[in-house]
Amino acid sequence: MIIVPGSSNAALAYRLSRELGARLAKVEYRRFPDGERYVRVLDDVSGEDVIFLQSAALSPDEYLVESLLALDYLKEFARSVTLVLSYFPYARQDERFKPGEAVSLVTVSKLIRCLGVDRLVTVDVHRHRVLDMRSLVGVPYADASVMPHLARYAADQGLVDVSRLVVVGPDAEAEQWAELAARELGVPHAHLVKSRLGDREVEVRVSGGIDVSGKDVLLVDDIISTGGTVREAARLLLGMGARKIVVGVAHALLVEDALVKILEDGVEEVFSSDTVPNPTTRVSAAPAIAAAIRSFGAG
Repeated sequence: MIIVPGSSNAALAYRLSRELGARLAKVEYRRFPDGERYVRVLDDVSGEDVIFLQSAALSPDEYLVESLLALDYLKEFARSVTLVLSYFPYARQDERFKPGEAVSLVTVSKLIRCLGVDRLVTVDVHRHRVLDMRSLVGVPYADASVMPHLARYAADQGLVDVSRLVVVGPDAEAEQWAELAARELGVPHAHLVKSRLGDREVEVRVSGGIDVSGKDVLLVDDIISTGGTVREAARLLLGMGARKIVVGVAHALLVEDALVKILEDGVEEVFSSDTVPNPTTRVSAAPAIAAAIRSFGAG
């Protein structure tokens, strides 16, 4: 087995190679003067089981094209190709909300299917309304989760008092991640209700009987972009008497000074996985990805 890293996240590719005991290939990536991408895999992959890892966050257009070029080459020579998209690009638009909109999740899934990759692994993919990704990509598929690892980190580092901890998702879609994190620590979980008022404005309110008075709250979500949802949730929970709030997130994009704004709103700590390397990265997704790959019987 050999790991071929995309240019987005060499560190995670290295950690995955250590988890799987696999070789890490050398790849040349550069740009032509006209802006087009150049990809050259320097190691011989003939007859190999290849894992191509890319984190297509923050520069999705560039990383997506780079991935298409690399995967097309790998499919020509490798015995099998497993695509690991630790951050799946264009997953936010998973439905046509207005006439004329492109459904980008479907489009990217079609591209993956056309390339003929043998397996796909994602990490806590943003699929709020699409429950069956396998039907979109048409290949064996696994979505690894870093939520248990984030929860364990918060407990082991003393960021929360587990004896009085509640795990909360900031909206209904995040309940799945709150449940995973809560199960790891054996604590209760709940979720809030979010209404989106625009691309950057949200409203968060309480759903049902959530009691956080005097308790520590681990607020978990798959993505933090501008931080609007987490900030609204944190303000609401603090207003309900929460003792402290820490935030664990799979993919910390943290655009437009999001981290500073979140901390200014009373959150004590923000920590994330290495799917999107950033100053809050504390936990590696490599063990979860390796487990997903092994579940196919390929490692």
